[in-house]
Amino acid sequence: MRFFQTLSLSALLTLGNAAAIAKDSKVPELPKTDYDAVVIGGGPAGLSALSGLARVRRNVLLLDNGLYRNGPTRHMHDVIGFDGVQPAYYRYEARKLLSYYDTVKMENATVTDIKSQKGDYTSFSLSVDYPGQPTKKITARKVVLATGLKDILPDTPGIAENWGKGIFWCPWCDGHEHADQPLGLLAPLDKVAGLVREMATLNSNVYAFVNGTDNSTTQALADKDLPQWREYLKLHNVTVDNRTITEVKRLKSGDTHNADPSLPSVPEFDLFSVEFTEGKPVERAAFLTSFPDEQRSDVGEKAGVTLYGGRLQANGSAGLITNVPGIYAIGDANTDNTTNVPHALFTGKRAAVFLHVALERETQAVELAGLPKREAELQERDLWETMNGKRGELLYAGEFDQ
Repeated sequence: MRFFQTLSLSALLTLGNAAAIAKDSKVPELPKTDYDAVVIGGGPAGLSALSGLARVRRNVLLLDNGLYRNGPTRHMHDVIGFDGVQPAYYRYEARKLLSYYDTVKMENATVTDIKSQKGDYTSFSLSVDYPGQPTKKITARKVVLATGLKDILPDTPGIAENWGKGIFWCPWCDGHEHADQPLGLLAPLDKVAGLVREMATLNSNVYAFVNGTDNSTTQALADKDLPQWREYLKLHNVTVDNRTITEVKRLKSGDTHNADPSLPSVPEFDLFSVEFTEGKPVERAAFLTSFPDEQRSDVGEKAGVTLYGGRLQANGSAGLITNVPGIYAIGDANTDNTTNVPHALFTGKRAAVFLHVALERETQAVELAGLPKREAELQERDLWETMNGKRGELLYAGEFDQ
């Protein structure tokens, strides 16, 4: 019997030690930061994320460097409720509405660096350059990258100067305004069939200016994409011109000067002359292009976010969080590979919801960890009396203070 009493006593002492350890264990701490989150980028994606966080009263700062992919275009389209407005007007209206919410701020600045900070939960220190001011440090628990893309335009005279005004890459954004007009395609040969698929319902008079890329290599790439690409182009009356372009010269501006701003779409009658190293020029009313693009900012990559195919890798099933805990990537910049305003708005809202819940899960864990735990606060006598068997039973070890 003495053996079992000793065994019971040992077990109770072990429980007592466990209780003491539990009582002394460290409660996790939330990081002390300036903001719950910082949103980097003030285009549609960033504004959408800010809106989603404002609606649940998160303390958030949006930092915007004033550079936008659709900045050069005359009007934005295919955005319900804002079809046909100027991009700057859209951002103005969004900012005006968001300024109503007193837990969020919007400032013009450029984020140059993001550093993870040590702690129980994620937090970051951001280096921020304000116009005409020294670099400032700002801290936040989470970061949303809405930094966007920029198009890599060829140095052919006339393309960059007229970008977004009769020369465009997105038929949904600008194609309807140039429907039924003589259209030019500016792209390497292997990209032409894909462009024709996109604009086939809009234009029938089409020239593909492939700028010297009609060769065995691009033909093989075109075969891989669509083995019958030659027949397809012929069916759609697409003329392939392989001459080297020297200039895309504007002959006429199609700017409507907001003739009727109430209309979602107004025809734009631009006119250009495509000049070559040899032969006669060709006139076109507009151009659909296929040029490469790249990240507008490298701040995400420097912070450790993985780039996949030139995009910030984001997990769509987990609110577009990246491989760096606490950093989200939204809009054109991420690996959704969908680049338009409605998509940008969707990703901003999705990230905002997941980010808000992630913050609250951390707060919840700290709140619950700080509550008294019965096991941790029982005194040794309480443990003894709780666990000790009744007199005469196998696990009875005697009275506590015997």
